[in-house]
Amino acid sequence: MSSIINNNKIINAWCMYDWANSVYNLVITATIFPVYFNSVTSGGGSDVVSFFGIEIVNTVLYSWSLSFSFLLIAIVSPLLSGIADYSGKKKMFMKAFMYIGSGACIGLYFFDGSNVEWGIICAILASVGYSGSLVFYNAFIPVIATPDRYDMLSARGFALGYLGSIFLLVLNLALITVPDFFGFATKGDATRFGFLLVGLWWIGFSQISFYFLPNNVFNRKPDTHWLRKGYQEINKVFASLKGLPVLRKYLVAFFFYSAGVQTVMYLAATFGDKVLKMPGDKLILTVLIIQLVGIAGSYAFAYLSKLKGNRYSLLVMVFIWIFVCLAAYLVTTEFQFYALAFVVGLVMGGIQALSRSTYSKLIPADTMDHTSYFSFYDVTYNISIVFGTFSYGFIEQITGDMRNSTLGLMLFFIVGIGFLLLVNIPFDDRVKGEEAG
Repeated sequence: MSSIINNNKIINAWCMYDWANSVYNLVITATIFPVYFNSVTSGGGSDVVSFFGIEIVNTVLYSWSLSFSFLLIAIVSPLLSGIADYSGKKKMFMKAFMYIGSGACIGLYFFDGSNVEWGIICAILASVGYSGSLVFYNAFIPVIATPDRYDMLSARGFALGYLGSIFLLVLNLALITVPDFFGFATKGDATRFGFLLVGLWWIGFSQISFYFLPNNVFNRKPDTHWLRKGYQEINKVFASLKGLPVLRKYLVAFFFYSAGVQTVMYLAATFGDKVLKMPGDKLILTVLIIQLVGIAGSYAFAYLSKLKGNRYSLLVMVFIWIFVCLAAYLVTTEFQFYALAFVVGLVMGGIQALSRSTYSKLIPADTMDHTSYFSFYDVTYNISIVFGTFSYGFIEQITGDMRNSTLGLMLFFIVGIGFLLLVNIPFDDRVKGEEAG
């Protein structure tokens, strides 16, 4: 075990999984696939599609498919994480979800708009694979590093993820912009090839992580009753939460501010398109700004947490998010939108990285059930996305203006601050002691 902790090869290999899987989040979720899906399912001037015989608006179908995928993983991940902790096979489960997600991305190569069912099924599986693998991936943090390195470790992972996803997004944009130069007959062919590249990239770079990451660190020797024992394992962790009030409060705080953060991430491009009427190339430029600045933000707020503590750093970022929502309500020009994207990128990278490392510090130090504990973190994360995006759309539906939805997001961050103020985070007291000294 001692040879695993703070081992540079293992730490670098762990970070490479962020490099491997983040291309899905950027290319498939945030930028190219939603645009492609809307384009190929809006033929004949109608945006209504048939999904297994049900007539439904294409954007509604896609939105609901994502919500379904988040709910599905929220349901199954706790049980699977319990099985993984009991059997010592978190790396095996991480691999399985990785292959499901990357295989589904490859499957999108065969989606041309005429086979809507196939496209939606692949989109759901890709989302499940991505979210599912993160449960087991995040659970490696307490296994491979000491708490004093959690913040920088998490920041390095997110920074690599941002960098890798930018690289592949730029390559995909080149394919789509000049498809004939790369030997493609149409932009659609080039776009679908980009989905294939995402799957291959995800599979290929994941092998570095799987080669070096340890397996069955605690030498678990399970019997054959995995399902029953897995349920008992997760039930034991759930029961332990009653004696961990700080962890419970942090999960509530994380739920609220994460609902706001993830809603901004998923719907920023939609806001620019619908409210500011910005063309697709400028919206993608906005996403690139967010990704690039996110690298600096990840490290900047990890450093701030080293100086002032995790809670202080998180509170600063959540306060900034409140002003982001207010600014989004007032923004009227594309240059103002770019400036806002810069600020969003700064706090996006920081709050994602620090949220993950902070939770790692709140898990009991003597536990071996890291995956089960992280399943609660990821369930909170996934449900917050459903809650945040639904609220955003609901406010727009009843008010008729998406700007009002951005004001509604402020409430998530305000409540999140309230619960963060109640959380005492380990190592924060040590930082204060060092300052006093």
